[in-house]
Amino acid sequence: RSEINPTTKHLKVLDLRISDAGNYTCEYGSQTVSISLHVFKLMISSDGCFLPEEVPELTLMQNSSHPLPDLSITLFDSNNNIVKSKPLKEKTHEKYTLKLKQLKAMDSGTWMCHIHSDSPLINQNISFDVKVLGFQNPDLESKYATVDSTVILSWHLNFQKIKWKEGFTGQLNWKQQESAAAHELLDFNITARGNKHETKKSSHSWFEIPEYKPESAIEVKLHKVHFNHSGQYQCHLEYNGRYTQSKILLVVMKVSANPAGPLLRGAEMTLTCQVSSPLPSNTHLLWERVNGTRMDIKKSKQHEMKVEVNVSAAGLWNCHLIEDNNRKISLSYTVGEAPVWISYVVAGTSIGGCVLVFGLACLCIISGIRWQQRRQRAKRMAQARQYLLENKTCQCR
Repeated sequence: RSEINPTTKHLKVLDLRISDAGNYTCEYGSQTVSISLHVFKLMISSDGCFLPEEVPELTLMQNSSHPLPDLSITLFDSNNNIVKSKPLKEKTHEKYTLKLKQLKAMDSGTWMCHIHSDSPLINQNISFDVKVLGFQNPDLESKYATVDSTVILSWHLNFQKIKWKEGFTGQLNWKQQESAAAHELLDFNITARGNKHETKKSSHSWFEIPEYKPESAIEVKLHKVHFNHSGQYQCHLEYNGRYTQSKILLVVMKVSANPAGPLLRGAEMTLTCQVSSPLPSNTHLLWERVNGTRMDIKKSKQHEMKVEVNVSAAGLWNCHLIEDNNRKISLSYTVGEAPVWISYVVAGTSIGGCVLVFGLACLCIISGIRWQQRRQRAKRMAQARQYLLENKTCQCR
């Protein structure tokens, strides 16, 4: 593992090891020159390959022919920020073990370990790579869609960006509610060379895997979204028996009217705007009438899933889902006015119905009176027959 340059007489040691520390002496004639080699060895757990929320351990070892100095260690992340560390064990001069911070996907990059000693004077930088496999999405993201629209759900992986060289697998699940059973939609695997293979696992026809998408993305496309397509879509990654995940909460909005159809003159209609999941505190629903006044605005209360507005006149109404004063999605509903002749027909039908009901009531009353009269007449005849029968009996005696 060593070689000497015949011209310069330089000694080159290859694949340096911690045991190579010591005194190296060069003798030439009567002259002798000695050099003390101080060797540091830096090791990081899991070979520097992590998942989000994992905590790496860093081990620094030193060896020298001289008494080992007390080292001061400072760590810098990929953004050149100082990283706080905590000693895991009681330090010795031979070995230092440090526990670092909980990692995020954005922590991937080249880190720096700065070693300092006053006696002997040492200022040494050792660089090392930290790779955190994960998502460029947040851990939980909300996606809003209207009924019958098309929506694409995407998870962007960072394995290409951080030059991840290990294979891993994953899957995409969907469940409508937190307590409901999860349905596996697809699974995928990434080879050590970065090739991606996806397999659709569900027979549901309401979603598909887009043919053209970034190589580092996992995507599903939902056509004509239904209200019951809402829920949690969870993308899982697995590497060496360790897991990480990212969720997209799909919230679907719909509008309806009761009663449906055109609005009759003098009648009222209730418009309902509803979402599939409770809204966070910074999000609300808002009904407003186009070209209307402030009286034509109705806002949902905090965490409410629907808002209703009573309408007594024709016009165009819009329902908006607003997050942090930004309109995310909108749905419109046109309240049409029924033709005049329909109002007359309805009014005539109502009057005719009332007359019919009144006539039936009168008929029932007259029939009841006649039935009562017939009953009383039959009772009197029965009494007369009984009287005659009693008189005939007395004459026989």
